[in-house]
Amino acid sequence: MCSDRVAIVSASVGAGHDGAAAELERRLTADGLVVDRHDLLDLLPAGLGRAVRDGYHRMLVRAPWAYQRLYTGTERAGGSGPAARALLRAAEDRVLRALHPGTGTVVSTYPGASRVLGNLRLAGRLTAPVVTYLTDFSVHPLWVADGVDVHLAAHAVPAAQARAAGARDVRVCGPVADPRFRPCGTPERDRARAGFGLPYDAPLALLVAGSWGVGPVRQVARELRDCGAAVPVVVCGRNEALARQLAADGIEHAYGWVDDMPGLMHAADVLVQNAGGLTSLEAFAAGLPVASYRCIPGHGLTNAAALDEAGVAAWIRDPADLKSVLCDLVDGSLGRQQRAAGLDLFARSAHDGPAAEIARVHRSGPPPLPAQPGARRRGRRRRLAVTGTVACAVWACAVGTGVATTYDPPALLHALGHSLDPDRLATGHGHAPEGRHS
Repeated sequence: MCSDRVAIVSASVGAGHDGAAAELERRLTADGLVVDRHDLLDLLPAGLGRAVRDGYHRMLVRAPWAYQRLYTGTERAGGSGPAARALLRAAEDRVLRALHPGTGTVVSTYPGASRVLGNLRLAGRLTAPVVTYLTDFSVHPLWVADGVDVHLAAHAVPAAQARAAGARDVRVCGPVADPRFRPCGTPERDRARAGFGLPYDAPLALLVAGSWGVGPVRQVARELRDCGAAVPVVVCGRNEALARQLAADGIEHAYGWVDDMPGLMHAADVLVQNAGGLTSLEAFAAGLPVASYRCIPGHGLTNAAALDEAGVAAWIRDPADLKSVLCDLVDGSLGRQQRAAGLDLFARSAHDGPAAEIARVHRSGPPPLPAQPGARRRGRRRRLAVTGTVACAVWACAVGTGVATTYDPPALLHALGHSLDPDRLATGHGHAPEGRHS
């Protein structure tokens, strides 16, 4: 008889992976299952999890151009390099020990976790099925790990990308979001605006930049204000310094971490985002049209392209189009189309979405162990000789999801050193744009 216990392995890199894990946990628990949550960063050897998180954050803020180079390089290579694989293998025993003996299914919401769990399945050390829930609309090859039994996608676009990267069993089952993110009427909208001290009679553009507040947020906030299409309302996440800078710039409505994001979305008329993560899905659930603009490198750009291809978010590539697109999203046919498309994503998800699919996999019992994969087509890779610390830093920096990967660490370290040189920063070359919720 199948155990009633499910494990979810996520990672505290930003807030999107953990946010998806939390909602899956809520739904699976409501379905009568016992859920254990684990953070892969806590299970890395030698306490390297914090270095992974901090290294990834540092690269996004200080050297986004180098991050783009790494993301593109590993995308071409089709996955991680030998140093990163060694680091992930070092976490396998810790992950296996963390899993309760009665665990019937393991779910990953983080690519690095999928790699570790897939390896354990291939080696026969983990008999429970492994399910990867793809939290992004674009699928970097690192998301697709040999040994994972099922990949769950929010839409046909990421599903097709996962299959192209080699995933076998891919199922489209919609996204997940906290049920507080839902459409609202005028009275609730007015109460939300009053609660946040926002104007009643002006269109509001909610500008988000992830839990870390990264990207050219100050520039975008000023552009929103100056174009006149909507009043900017900016959420800076844990970047309190950014909130102070925006206040000094004359941006009247700038917040740090916001606990009531559903209320803030109810108050807004359009969401402007730069990463395409969980916040975009929450906006779709709330019936809020979404625009991708001045996206961060790597996953920010690929998510913008995938959301645009799926027809659920407009990708504004030219600043000259900012005002016209926002006006159309706030009060035009484009906004009506996107509200309908976004809500349609969740039409199935509420009752027959990822959690229901996980429960079906779980109750079907242990599947046969996956066959050892054949040789995959890979891009040319350089042989790497690096210390564990360098591997960890590269892992943190190489992909938007913070997944383990490597791509020419000596060149990377040279690039990072160059980008942080005081003289170079003073001239503005190699300096990241200024940089809640996922």
